[in-house]
Amino acid sequence: MQTLNSIVFGWYPYLCLTVFLFGSLFRFDREQYTWRTGSSQLLRRRQLVWGSNLFHVGILFIFLGHFVGLLTPIWVFDMLGVSHGFKQMLAIVAGGIAGLMCLVGIALLTHRRLFDPRIRANSSYGDTAILLLLFAQLLLGLASIPVSMGHLDGHEMVKFMNWAQGILTLQPGVAANILDVHPIFKAHLVLGMTLFLVFPFTRLVHIWSAPVWYLGRRGYQVVRSRNGSLRPIQPAE
Repeated sequence: MQTLNSIVFGWYPYLCLTVFLFGSLFRFDREQYTWRTGSSQLLRRRQLVWGSNLFHVGILFIFLGHFVGLLTPIWVFDMLGVSHGFKQMLAIVAGGIAGLMCLVGIALLTHRRLFDPRIRANSSYGDTAILLLLFAQLLLGLASIPVSMGHLDGHEMVKFMNWAQGILTLQPGVAANILDVHPIFKAHLVLGMTLFLVFPFTRLVHIWSAPVWYLGRRGYQVVRSRNGSLRPIQPAE
């Protein structure tokens, strides 16, 4: 078990990060015309708007929460007087709210893509696969909340912080930090790393191109209707 744990949580993260970075650069350099997200905004647009907005807002808060929570040095929280217990409860409450918001959004997007024949015919295998992977990862994250309720002292979270920061600072033996954590946390970590691994080969690469003003933009996409007239449509995807 120690050997397997070292492979999965000691070596696999570096494989995922390497493919994530160099794969993204390679795709940008060699396949710029695929550096986009396919749009189906003209089909079932109301469901798309609700699903896309809920998903993107929720996933943004989840990402920022994970980034700050895992990669901020522990001494910074200690200096600010933030206890591990408070940080754990904040992660449960805020993460739970953002997770539920994201769950509703991705459920709408998944239903729309799988059960509308026109959208399904316009979707690639990669589009559907990455959506289902994100759905599974979100469900794992929400399922970990009841387990986290049994560790309100925050010490379990410290293990993940030491592991994540140790990976980024190339510290040997960091996989031992999470050797004895609950299996659902390990499954959540493995699938999360796998998302980084497949990132360059999916539509997720459009994240790199998102301008900082994206959420507040007021621009419209001009499309031509069947009768030849032009009409503006607010971009939603």
